[in-house]
Amino acid sequence: MQLVFSDAQYWEDFLPLTFTRPVAEMRCGILTFSERWQRILDNTEISYFSENYLQQKFKNPEERESLFLVTNFLPTENVIQQIKELKQGEALVYEDELVAAKINMKDFSLHQIEKMTDIKEELIFFKKPTDLFTYNHQAIDFDFELLTKDRTSQELSSTNGFLGDKKDLFIEEGAEVEFSTINTKTGKIYIGKNAEVMEGCNLRGPVTLGENSKFNLGSKIYGATTIGPHCKVGGEVNNIIIFGYSSKGHDGFIGNSVIGEWCNFGADTNSSNLKNNYGHVRLWNYRTKVFEDTGLQFAGLIMGDHSKTAINTQLNTGTVVGVASNIFKEGFPPNLIENFSWGGFKGDEKFKLDKAYEVAEKAMARRKVPLTDDDKAILKYVFEMY
Repeated sequence: MQLVFSDAQYWEDFLPLTFTRPVAEMRCGILTFSERWQRILDNTEISYFSENYLQQKFKNPEERESLFLVTNFLPTENVIQQIKELKQGEALVYEDELVAAKINMKDFSLHQIEKMTDIKEELIFFKKPTDLFTYNHQAIDFDFELLTKDRTSQELSSTNGFLGDKKDLFIEEGAEVEFSTINTKTGKIYIGKNAEVMEGCNLRGPVTLGENSKFNLGSKIYGATTIGPHCKVGGEVNNIIIFGYSSKGHDGFIGNSVIGEWCNFGADTNSSNLKNNYGHVRLWNYRTKVFEDTGLQFAGLIMGDHSKTAINTQLNTGTVVGVASNIFKEGFPPNLIENFSWGGFKGDEKFKLDKAYEVAEKAMARRKVPLTDDDKAILKYVFEMY
């Protein structure tokens, strides 16, 4: 059965993170939404129902019987069973929104649905970027159980200090953790395959470190924090998500934030996550085109793919950074930094597209990942249309 991961009405609400990916490819917890559902349903035959300009890279559905699924929620055991038992023409609805349906993509139409069943249980649903870090603790717990059930962790080296219950720590094959302190009293800690926690780090769960990623010497990591694969993180972080392939290798603080892929933070970059008046933080909403009240006292940075900061960059509370932006001018940049900004301030010239390709190619080559024609086409579309 083909799984069709749908962006439904949520894609625009997750910008700038979704400029370069469908909703299903965002990370929260240990896994991306796509990876999570593939494991839950034991099915890797996937496609995407997304924006047209993304479909060259992210496979279009084949025209056949499929399970159509909105991915950005954490299911209960009962809901998982309901999804597995759906028959052709049946669907599940949560708070008046379709979340799963068995339909034929040959003639895609919701008119195919003959029976709709309301989900009565309360679900954790991710509807905007701040939800990713707000509910990251719950997502880590969910994924930890999914990934580690009936498996045995590597032993923690005796050079480390440990607080908590060892069942809440899982270290994958090839990972190295030496001369650090590990505290699972406040949440689970997952160290991915071939990851490294260098000497002098302090990890206070819930924390996940992705495959081939590193916490640099003396890092201070507060949960709930997710670091995706192939990242380098140093300094101090608190309740952040990095999708993958990004570097915050030096001192400086980032809290209550979501960072895309292929980003780089210059030494001593700091992002405020609390206003001086302790008021609610407002963030730019690409759908409504206004700064909206998040209802949160703590909210730091939302950053799209391929963006970078210079050394000593200082970012205001509630800053939104677009795709392929370069922030290097003196002073606090505004709370909205446009895609391909060359400087970080309103009215700055745009980073030239050919130069953006050149930098992306060099950065990605360091992780042995090619910048494909599909990647270039996505960046070109964002450059021209947004």
